[in-house]
Amino acid sequence: MSEDFHRIKRLPPYVFAEVNRLKADARARGADIIDLGMGNPDMPTPQHIVDKLIETVNKPRTHRYSASKGIPGLRRAQAAYYGRRFGVKLDPDTEVVATMGSKEGFANMAQAITAPGDVVLVPNPTYPIHTFGFIIAGASIRHLPASNGPDFLRAIEHAVQHSIPKPLAVVVSFPSNPTAMVADLDFYKDVVALAKKLGIFVLSDVAYAELYYDGNPPPSILQVPGAKDIAVEFTSLSKTYNMPGWRIGFAVGNERLIAALGRVKSYLDYGAFTPVQVAAAAALNGPQDCVDEIRAMYHHRRDVLVESFGRAGLPIPPPPATMFAWAPVPEAFRHLGSVGFAKLLIERADVAVSPGVGFGEYGEGFIRVALVENEHRIRQAARSIKKFLTEYADGKDNVVSLPERASR
Repeated sequence: MSEDFHRIKRLPPYVFAEVNRLKADARARGADIIDLGMGNPDMPTPQHIVDKLIETVNKPRTHRYSASKGIPGLRRAQAAYYGRRFGVKLDPDTEVVATMGSKEGFANMAQAITAPGDVVLVPNPTYPIHTFGFIIAGASIRHLPASNGPDFLRAIEHAVQHSIPKPLAVVVSFPSNPTAMVADLDFYKDVVALAKKLGIFVLSDVAYAELYYDGNPPPSILQVPGAKDIAVEFTSLSKTYNMPGWRIGFAVGNERLIAALGRVKSYLDYGAFTPVQVAAAAALNGPQDCVDEIRAMYHHRRDVLVESFGRAGLPIPPPPATMFAWAPVPEAFRHLGSVGFAKLLIERADVAVSPGVGFGEYGEGFIRVALVENEHRIRQAARSIKKFLTEYADGKDNVVSLPERASR
């Protein structure tokens, strides 16, 4: 009776657990840890959105059960957003479902469309729910090295030719968490054409579509003519409006997939609290200056991070989008792996980052740095890292291998 349950056995040990434990231990000792690990926005939700929540929560009728697929006003607001932002027309009744964050949407879509043994193609590294949502649902995962060009298309075709049974779907995610990689509309056109040729669905994650810095706004796969025949796209208000704890996201696109998701959700939940949904609609329908301000804030933090960490001796390639930077582990510490290096930064520099391997095996050798502290704290982190790296280079801080450290 002590054996793990079937679905729990399919989940590997949580890669971030040891880093999180060290972070908690250091704080318990009084250390001032600068946490650049979890992508948890540190700024408040815009006031007009909060005001709408307060206004709505004072109406007793809104305290009743809500709608699992989202209240009509919220679904109409999301359809209007797609029309303004992407030029994509959506039917709010049949092509839009409100979810409790894009993470829940992905997980329940996996439950809705996956049979045990189905194969799903997932980029690697990627946001963990893209993989584990399907693993929990009983699917088998075939990882494709993440890229935004012909190599990824060839990998899809090769995987379909050499997988039994034939894959059900492929996941694409741009701008990407963790790598911040972006894709253009021509890439999406090729993905749609290939998916139709191979007879597979496309599940697209554009949760970071409004956090972009060095060019044109990222597109939606649904801008491709005919994409709705085979594609569903997931979005979130968490980062766009500083609303992570509100848990509001969406799945939009293919009617058959949206209906399947809506049916599963009808058995599992009654949707988010109605005042939260009303306030989310106000976010989408209201003034968008706040989105520009949030984007500008992350842009400035990105520039401070790249400049200050570069001078500290930890080069950070400037991410073109998202609230994350994806950086290689310095050569001198590669033997420790991304988890080992992340642990060292906590122990020696009071700085927390996410180890790249937590996002998939091809993330090994990298760390993800979140832009969730202000510019002063980012510079403080850079000074601490510079001090540690300087002491290591001068031989004052002897970094030993993880097995040696564990035996002490």
